[in-house]
Amino acid sequence: MKKIAVFPGSFDPITVGHVDIVLRSMSLFDEIIIAVGINSQKNSLYSLEKRLDFLHAVFDKYPQIKIEHFECLTIHFCKDRHAQYIIRGIRSAADFEYEKTIAHLNNEMEPGIETILMLTKSNLGHISSTIVREILRGKGDVHKFVPEEIVSLL
Repeated sequence: MKKIAVFPGSFDPITVGHVDIVLRSMSLFDEIIIAVGINSQKNSLYSLEKRLDFLHAVFDKYPQIKIEHFECLTIHFCKDRHAQYIIRGIRSAADFEYEKTIAHLNNEMEPGIETILMLTKSNLGHISSTIVREILRGKGDVHKFVPEEIVSLL
């Protein structure tokens, strides 16, 4: 059976931390679906189309990576795509506590779907989309925090 994982997020914008998690996950799965979740309660800096463009610019060279978006519960998206795994990046103890709770709830709803928590590399733990958005809003330089493929697209 093909091992399919979903890496969900808002990716507003994608960061070098996200890229690192995906690239390190590639050896574990046959297919990775990077899925942009649409959350009507979040005020996104970039449109869905722009975020998908960012992801395609970074990952289209990898045939085992697919880019999609969804508006339902992550666990339902995974089930619809026959994914057996959810990948989540962990930067801190607070991230761990939050992701652990979500993983337990997801497991209650769909016991056949496992959540894989991956620690970020220590040199990337301080980078988040939230911080990158704030730097962008303040007209700061984010080239160290986002993939080089999207710097000119920001």
